[in-house]
Amino acid sequence: MARATLLLPAAARFGQQRLGATAARVLGRADHRETADAGRQAQLLRHFELTPGHWPIAALTRQAEAGDAAGSAWLRADPSYLRPDINGARLLAYGEALAMTDADRDALLPALRPLFGDAGFPLDAPTPSHWYLRLPRGTKLPGFSDPGEALGEDLFEHLADGAEGRRWRALLSETQVVLHNHPWNARRAGSGLAPINSLWFWGGGVLPDQVSTQHTTAFSDDESARALAQAACTAAALPARFGNAAGDVVFDLQAERDLARLQEQWLLPAVAAIDRGELERLELDLEDGSAFMIARSQRWRVWRGPRPRFGE
Repeated sequence: MARATLLLPAAARFGQQRLGATAARVLGRADHRETADAGRQAQLLRHFELTPGHWPIAALTRQAEAGDAAGSAWLRADPSYLRPDINGARLLAYGEALAMTDADRDALLPALRPLFGDAGFPLDAPTPSHWYLRLPRGTKLPGFSDPGEALGEDLFEHLADGAEGRRWRALLSETQVVLHNHPWNARRAGSGLAPINSLWFWGGGVLPDQVSTQHTTAFSDDESARALAQAACTAAALPARFGNAAGDVVFDLQAERDLARLQEQWLLPAVAAIDRGELERLELDLEDGSAFMIARSQRWRVWRGPRPRFGE
């Protein structure tokens, strides 16, 4: 029988929104867990096992986009927009959020290639929003922050530190000078677009030997999740709502913030499939590490009260 998992944001992302009566009753009777690690990376690693155990998203997305990741280490160097403030600078946008075009890439990439080429790290961009540095396999890299976790935060809290980070801080500073002085950014600003005034380094590593998962199909619009899924099972774009599930499927709803829409399009249709005997169980895996497992037998737990919010 089919099984389904919904990957959800942290409960706090829904603020004070409340579940409807049916959904609150179902969650009140569900099995609840609060022991898993929090964070997007930890959430994905609960469903995809990498051998060896590291987090080389750059290599995985490169393989998915260009098919040439084997034999090298890779580091994402995504275009980004930093806004200076009184205490430093904050990451306000990166990647797709900058609405980059081929013309943006073709104008800016040649200005940066000599800088990274001299450092021994060729820079290229198979898509306008995803830029990559090809590194020798043995390159030691400092810890880099995922841009999704750094969005809106002070840049200096996420700079690579230590001896290995010193080189990358210097490269970042030189990059910012080149981009700040590039006339193309004045053209973007004149069109009402944010300047591309920095790069964000993240996701470094080599392709894993293996990526495995219990799921047969993963539906996601998130590039990191799709890259993991493509290496382990069938990957597909996220549909508009829950439909007929076959096998063990996972739906990545981490970007959802509307609790009413989540209930109407996903949670209640999945619960109805359980009631009809079409779905064996439904797991809700939240980014904060909590989870709910919903099964048909739980309907008899009438002594349990409703749970109006995920975090209660």
